[in-house]
Amino acid sequence: MIQSKLDYKKYLEQDKIALRLGSLSLSGKILNFISPNLIWKFEKLLRKVEYYENCKNKGISKIYYYYLKFKFKRLSLKLGFSIPPNVFGPGLAIIHYGTIVINGNAKVGSNCRMHACVNIGASGGQSEAPQLGDNVYIAPGAKIYGNITIANNTAIGANAVVNKSFNEENTVIAGIPAKVIGEVNIKQIIKHIND
Repeated sequence: MIQSKLDYKKYLEQDKIALRLGSLSLSGKILNFISPNLIWKFEKLLRKVEYYENCKNKGISKIYYYYLKFKFKRLSLKLGFSIPPNVFGPGLAIIHYGTIVINGNAKVGSNCRMHACVNIGASGGQSEAPQLGDNVYIAPGAKIYGNITIANNTAIGANAVVNKSFNEENTVIAGIPAKVIGEVNIKQIIKHIND
């Protein structure tokens, strides 16, 4: 969770690396001005909202914070994302536009790579939501819900329905309901992870 300006910059840098956005050439900057990368714009705004919510939510900064929340909500609706602040660690990579719904009580570690139509939520009116570790890959259509935990270095298959905890690292889980179907070297899927 962002607790300082240094954290804010670190999260932005890690998210940029996760999205594989390098330095832009002049032509790249012009193209980005004409047709901006809306996912990167969303992630930058998400981190800015987190920073102002956690660190600068007093005095005149509170007015700017509400303005940021308004912009964030508009962009969220445009992209189909329902992602609250302070859920994802650094290195978030949202791969496509499309419906993504995340419960505000969920927690996801660093280096999460996530596709469209993902839902991470509570179950049956409970307030507890999933707690996912670091280096988790979530394929399109995965549904993860309930008071559960997912270990570090886990790949969740397309359209998986995950409603129980998986505590073994380096596994692939898939199916309805989800079960372990194999092992994975997560660095082959989330390529920006450092050795």
